[in-house]
Amino acid sequence: MICLSCWNRLLLLLAVITATIGAQTTALAADPPPNIVLIISDDQAWNDYSFMGHEHIQTPRLDQLARESLTFTRGYVPDSLCRPSLTTIISGLYPHQHGIVGNDPPPPEDLAKASKAVQRKDPRYLQRRIDYINHIDSAPRLAEILHRERGYLSHQSGKWWEGNFSRGGFTHGMTHGDRRRGGRHGDLGLKIGREGMKPVFDFIDMAVKQEKPFFVYYAPFLPHTPHTPPKRLLAKYEKQTPHLPLAKYWAMCEWFDETVGQLLDRLDEQKLADNTIVLYVVDNGWINLPQRSGYAKRSKRSQYDGGVRTPIMVRWPGKVKPRQDDVHLASSIDLVPTVLAAVGLKPTPDMQGVNLLDQQAVEKREAIFGEILEHDIQHMTDPVASLRFRWVISGPWKLIVPHASRMPNAAVELFNVVNDPFEKQDLSGQHPALVKQLTAKLDQWWDVSGK
Repeated sequence: MICLSCWNRLLLLLAVITATIGAQTTALAADPPPNIVLIISDDQAWNDYSFMGHEHIQTPRLDQLARESLTFTRGYVPDSLCRPSLTTIISGLYPHQHGIVGNDPPPPEDLAKASKAVQRKDPRYLQRRIDYINHIDSAPRLAEILHRERGYLSHQSGKWWEGNFSRGGFTHGMTHGDRRRGGRHGDLGLKIGREGMKPVFDFIDMAVKQEKPFFVYYAPFLPHTPHTPPKRLLAKYEKQTPHLPLAKYWAMCEWFDETVGQLLDRLDEQKLADNTIVLYVVDNGWINLPQRSGYAKRSKRSQYDGGVRTPIMVRWPGKVKPRQDDVHLASSIDLVPTVLAAVGLKPTPDMQGVNLLDQQAVEKREAIFGEILEHDIQHMTDPVASLRFRWVISGPWKLIVPHASRMPNAAVELFNVVNDPFEKQDLSGQHPALVKQLTAKLDQWWDVSGK
């Protein structure tokens, strides 16, 4: 039997515990959910920033963002092609999971040998473009989850392939997505940045007025071609290289940097920065050719780091300690799980990414993976048909394995990307056991053998 005094002390202790828990719960409930701003560069190499060591390109606002963020310099996207990569960024799934494995669907069989111009005019090909957008409907969509579960307003601007912005779960946006009116990969949304920031700023002002948390998807057509920078920036870089195409691209990178600064300044002006998570990533890499405004073979669409590597940043003042991580790996599949964790939600079961703000999870990760796909989709529902390469990075080692049916003459390659970041020396012949070990990891991640 418990004595009366002991019982009274127990009741008092329980009351204190209950009051403490209640106060903590009330405090958590009182905290407004953070706003989310996702910034996506379009066609920019991982080292084309001042803070990443470029000798000529000046990116003062992105340098500042990197200093204020948890910045992973060893960040990656699974594929070096924009449409699959962008869908990964907003879904948290690999391309073979969400099903969008290229930019444009295959034409009907009787049009396969026709020119692109003939294909695009055929109404059946247009219908295939429309049908292929259906993949986005079955994928997790960050904007839709935030709106449904936490009441967020969201805005799409810039590059967007999946029809109208509403197909991505956005409550507001710029892209109409009507394929009959040129809605291929962004249409009106591609004006953002190049023609000012007003649509995004107006959306932020509206969300603030309605006292709603907001999600901004800012994916401008920058520094993507056409490389048409302001004359003042082009004149600056023309003095630094005899190659006009390089000067144009470098100027485009700084132009993009300026628009990022305008967006961040708007958050400061509205006193929103302290409760806003800013994330940064590039959809795929780009190494500009000196002779023309085109990309080198080992960049966009390639299996090399020039195509798939990107800095990844997360800024959340007062919640995330700024530091630069040059050791651990990050992937664009991590962005959705990171945001969901920040707003108190769990990732869906098929998401394989980690919360980048969970240091233990980041350090525990053994490998990241990727898949390089054809530009033109080879099959409407089978992702393996479009596969060119799979790759895996574990520690300093990167293994690239060609898919034999599409790349029968390509060789397996192994690089130490810490010592050899530009992948000049293939070490596969020197480390056969490591090749076997990493190949097994790839097969465990995505077995494409058909067995």
